[in-house]
Amino acid sequence: MSSATTSRSAAATRDVLLVALTLTTGAVDGTAFLMLGRVFSSVITGNLVLLGVAAGDHAGSPALHAAIALAGYCAGVAVGAPIAARDWRLPWFPAGVSGAAWPVSVTVTLLAELSLLITFCVTWELTPGPRRSTGAVQLALLVLLSAAMGMQSAAVRRLGQMSTTYLTSTLTGLIAGLATRRLPPGAGRSAGVLVTLVAGATAAALLTAHAPAVIPLVVAGPALVVTGIAVARREHLGSSAPPPGGTDG
Repeated sequence: MSSATTSRSAAATRDVLLVALTLTTGAVDGTAFLMLGRVFSSVITGNLVLLGVAAGDHAGSPALHAAIALAGYCAGVAVGAPIAARDWRLPWFPAGVSGAAWPVSVTVTLLAELSLLITFCVTWELTPGPRRSTGAVQLALLVLLSAAMGMQSAAVRRLGQMSTTYLTSTLTGLIAGLATRRLPPGAGRSAGVLVTLVAGATAAALLTAHAPAVIPLVVAGPALVVTGIAVARREHLGSSAPPPGGTDG
């Protein structure tokens, strides 16, 4: 197989993983909004607006939840960014893949995110239903999800102009490309992450209403699958690839 073909294959696998990872984003944001104080775990600019609105009309609880989500996300980015920036050398990854389609540091950062999501899932399952959406437990769950989304954002940012969390620019680029008949590179990935974001949120809403005990499956399941595939296909994803393109973010 030629190096160009290998690079295209690695980039295609990367895009599929990013689309799948956005299912977690949608589920996390849907769960946070419906169960954890009507705020978001990844749409942080939206939380900034909610924080300003709450301060303006003196609504204490929404302001607290928005501030907690903002703090958790920032903490996740602050911890995840150095992990994602490091040129890791691990025995279960080939050396010298810092310029690859999916660098080692992305997988390591997602593993750190996964630890937060699993902690959320365990806490969720061990906490009686009414207590999940009130008091200190609710705030702790919100912090875990927001920090996880901060780590995920830091990980995916390592890949270039891509995102699986803040997607306003992704939507703008896709619509602008359709309007001008000049679709940007990665348009398929952009459309995919937007669709799966909605799908993840829809799944979270349905489970919140009918089977809240199963919510951990859609919150952590996609991230678990993505990191598992990234580890299993480390040599393929470590193949050298051209700089990632696209308008996600």
